[in-house]
Amino acid sequence: MTKKAFATVGISAAGVALVGFSAFYVYWEAASPERTCATCHEIAGAHETWEESAHRGIDCSDCHGTALTSGLHSLQEKARMVFVHLREERSDDIRLTEEQIFETMDRCASCHAREYADWLGSGHSATYEAIFLDETHNRAEQLSDSCLRCHAMFSEGSVADVVQPLDVRGPWSLVQAETATAPTMPCLACHHIHVQGTEAVRPDYSDPARIAAERGERVARVSFYDRYEKMHFPAEELPVLVPVVGGASVQVSPDAHQRVCVQCHATNAFHQAGSSDDRTPRGVHEGLSCGACHDTHSNDARASCANCHPRLSNCGLDVETMNTTFVDPESAHNIHFVACEGCHDRVFLTARGR
Repeated sequence: MTKKAFATVGISAAGVALVGFSAFYVYWEAASPERTCATCHEIAGAHETWEESAHRGIDCSDCHGTALTSGLHSLQEKARMVFVHLREERSDDIRLTEEQIFETMDRCASCHAREYADWLGSGHSATYEAIFLDETHNRAEQLSDSCLRCHAMFSEGSVADVVQPLDVRGPWSLVQAETATAPTMPCLACHHIHVQGTEAVRPDYSDPARIAAERGERVARVSFYDRYEKMHFPAEELPVLVPVVGGASVQVSPDAHQRVCVQCHATNAFHQAGSSDDRTPRGVHEGLSCGACHDTHSNDARASCANCHPRLSNCGLDVETMNTTFVDPESAHNIHFVACEGCHDRVFLTARGR
């Protein structure tokens, strides 16, 4: 056979392979997950939870991408998955890498644009650079693996694989410089994408007067990703942390969402209220939920005072001008712990019968 004939055969074979791959790719994109992704036994568990989630109407590829989503990078990633799948020693416990979580998070923003924008403007969007290269913090407290419980919880390895050196002298640098702008608290820190949920439905319009009364409560499903257990725990299953002051327990809101907050904004090992990063309301605000003042994704609390203390109230006082951390972060009267005596003198309280 001549060289020209060999070349012709080679081109023909390549063309057939390309057509075959294209046809298979189109089928894979169009077919239901039951005929594609879920045919792998490792994916069965995730598929079952997806079927019961609020995202069950969204294709797997919309969140996870395809072999061609990110060009060569995607092809290499999918090839690696096939290699791992075919190895004799493999685990049925399939998990997203931190890099894949960041990619998935970008796709979250395509549907949840408002929530993403609120998160981006909040303290929870802090990057690796902002958290792990903070000289003020690093000189006061040495970085340790416990930092990864709330920051970079999806990273592999220990804190030594994130930042060096591990001392209070510095200067510090990230082990992987490309993570500088990556978020340390991505969406999946508090949200499990496959969590059980219900789809919204139109009400019965035959009796409009009953629509509001019969409307079902739609609860935002939140959970906490535990780095050590490598799984999400729904807010309802998390324990209720009860801080103490002088041996007496502090009344805590029954709001399950707050149980997620206190996983990071927690007390010390002795559950002393106000210790470490605990911000459980006490004083005049004891029993309130974090969500009573803070918006869910933005954490904004600027409109919270007026919700309970309108300027046209009986006391006639504008609480937003009082000397608390609401007005001045340096105030001695932390809004989370302020008591009546913090803003009112004893004469005023006596006159009010307090």
